[in-house]
Amino acid sequence: MNDRLARFCATFFHIGDCPVAPGSLASAAALVVAFLVHRWLPLYCAVGVLFTVVGFMTAGRVEALSGKKDPGCIVIDEAAGIMISFLFLPMTWPVMVTGFFLFRAFDMFKTFPADKFEAMGGAKGIMLDDIMAGIYTNIVLQIAVKIIGIA
Repeated sequence: MNDRLARFCATFFHIGDCPVAPGSLASAAALVVAFLVHRWLPLYCAVGVLFTVVGFMTAGRVEALSGKKDPGCIVIDEAAGIMISFLFLPMTWPVMVTGFFLFRAFDMFKTFPADKFEAMGGAKGIMLDDIMAGIYTNIVLQIAVKIIGIA
């Protein structure tokens, strides 16, 4: 994979190049993708795995090219995290809005062990903290849907 293709993928189709809130924009774009494919679980899982694998393949390379640790332009990790956030959940407006904001909060605050993952650096550090944020979001949403009934 050449550097331009790696950057195209790591920036989630150049969404990461937006000067304002690239992580939130990429999360929103990934949420649209999740919504569009959620009715077909095998496709949903395949897209989630694709985002994750591509993220691991490209994030470290783009980080090295930028010369910065976890540069803001790399947002494929948000796309992977969003796909995890909504796995096995109903894609209703209350669930999507709540999940979006929960994911962004977990991603920003780096709740343990996400903080340890981020410290790893490279593709692992970039990807794993958002994967953890997605897992946390999914757990909270599962509880909210099943116990509180937000769906």
